[in-house]
Amino acid sequence: MEIAPDSINLSSKEQQKLYQTWFNFADSDRDGRLTGNDATSFFGMSGLSKPELKQVWAIADSKRQGYLGLKEFITAMQLISFAQEGNELNSDILKRPGYLETLNLPHMEGLEALMEKKRYPVSNENPETNGNIQPAPPKPMSLFSTKSSKKNHTSLTSVTSVIDGLKMLYNEKLKPLEAMYRFNDFVSPFLTTSDFDAKPMVMLLGQYSTGKTTFIKHLLQCSYPGAHIGPEPTTDRFIVVMSGPDERSIPGNTIAVHADLPFTGLTTFGGSFLSKFECSQMPHPLLQQITFVDTPGVLSGEKQRTQRSYDFTGVISWFAAKCDLILLLFDPHKLDISDEFKRVISSLHGHDDKIRVVLNKADQVDTQQLMRVYGALMWSLGKVLNTPEVSRVYIGSFNDKPVNEAATGPVGKDLFEKEQDDLLVDLIDIPKKACDRRINEFVKRARAVKIHAYIISHLKKEMPALMGKSKAQRRLVENLESEFEKIQREYHLPAGDFPNVDQFREVLTRYNIDDFEKLKPKMIQAVDDMLGYDIPELLKNFRNIYD
Repeated sequence: MEIAPDSINLSSKEQQKLYQTWFNFADSDRDGRLTGNDATSFFGMSGLSKPELKQVWAIADSKRQGYLGLKEFITAMQLISFAQEGNELNSDILKRPGYLETLNLPHMEGLEALMEKKRYPVSNENPETNGNIQPAPPKPMSLFSTKSSKKNHTSLTSVTSVIDGLKMLYNEKLKPLEAMYRFNDFVSPFLTTSDFDAKPMVMLLGQYSTGKTTFIKHLLQCSYPGAHIGPEPTTDRFIVVMSGPDERSIPGNTIAVHADLPFTGLTTFGGSFLSKFECSQMPHPLLQQITFVDTPGVLSGEKQRTQRSYDFTGVISWFAAKCDLILLLFDPHKLDISDEFKRVISSLHGHDDKIRVVLNKADQVDTQQLMRVYGALMWSLGKVLNTPEVSRVYIGSFNDKPVNEAATGPVGKDLFEKEQDDLLVDLIDIPKKACDRRINEFVKRARAVKIHAYIISHLKKEMPALMGKSKAQRRLVENLESEFEKIQREYHLPAGDFPNVDQFREVLTRYNIDDFEKLKPKMIQAVDDMLGYDIPELLKNFRNIYD
């Protein structure tokens, strides 16, 4: 085959076809993923220095997945071409839409001869896939060990991404411990493949008419199926807004049994909730990167005395564990935090790093009033969040209308634009941080499972062998706080990692403690090995290949 020289500027379609061929050639495993070893040898033909190639990989693999798909590979090739022309590489180049597509092909020294030597075809497009790589499933991995030795820890050489490694570690080491002590009943359902592969999610919370639905429309710059906006409580259900081939709304019961989507765990909340849950699909470039969760307005006043037909706080807590970002929206005219809103915010405990506060519709008050409103909001949040740290509050008016400069003045308008830009940057960074977030949540879950196992096994140990079991169980349940303190001292565990006592007690009353298993040191050791050796080794294998 003949490789086009730099002087020839091929059409965009021809370039895409040639990049596809190069990608297929470089991908030795033929799984649609270009991993470190393959990329090192292929990129080496560019003649760029190691620092330059390090920057190419860092920009192309912005999500830190540890591999390049076809799209990321094309970006890497365009960056190489950009560097070969004598330009300095930085991530700002990606902010110039369409610029990289105008560049000539990179010069890859010896690639033509190498492909001819191996008699590699010009293109092996499959007409059924329209030339796109269909990734094969990752190879299975069975070399797991539970011994606390660096020589014997889990071999992660066969996986091709960080996420695949986490899946295998979960199934082999963490899930058995969860099942043994019924972590899925007390805290969180078992994780599925779709939980690991799901796009990053952003959940919006707030009282009715604080602009949650309008905020999503503002980001999408269009409406979505099922969106209703008005001064009255319009959104009466949880709506997941995600990417799809066409515009349609899918009922909750259908979504909850869809194995490819990360919502199967919602079946535990029953049919009453699923009737108030739906999925809104539409083709949109932003939704290919992020999924949004629109929630019903939190009740206030007399209305909150009317019980919902499902566990609203429990559902919020479930979504909070899955989400990458949680936006709390406030209206300048609705700063009161109702009892239900307090319960909702309390259910976000443990996910404080995900919370962002948005003071929406801020152009409805003048600058002096805004200053007073901001102070009142910070005071209210300080009491509810129960933390000395001040939460970041974004001020703006997130809708399609121009800022009301008559109310805010020119200073206020400038402030709003800067605040809105800051929040948008926060949202844009979510896909880039998705892999890091998965690792963070996985490690957090592993520690929670360990503590849960210690709690359950300790309670089991405290039960008598023969007589007085029911009396002993009542005593343990009533004195659960003191039992937590004993466990904390015995195993030197941090108090902040323990579950909520009241919630744990509520679930524990449904079980007979004597039916649980005793402590299994080998299973605990397996999780310790995973945290101490396997995950660090996994991250080491998929760091920047030029580090």
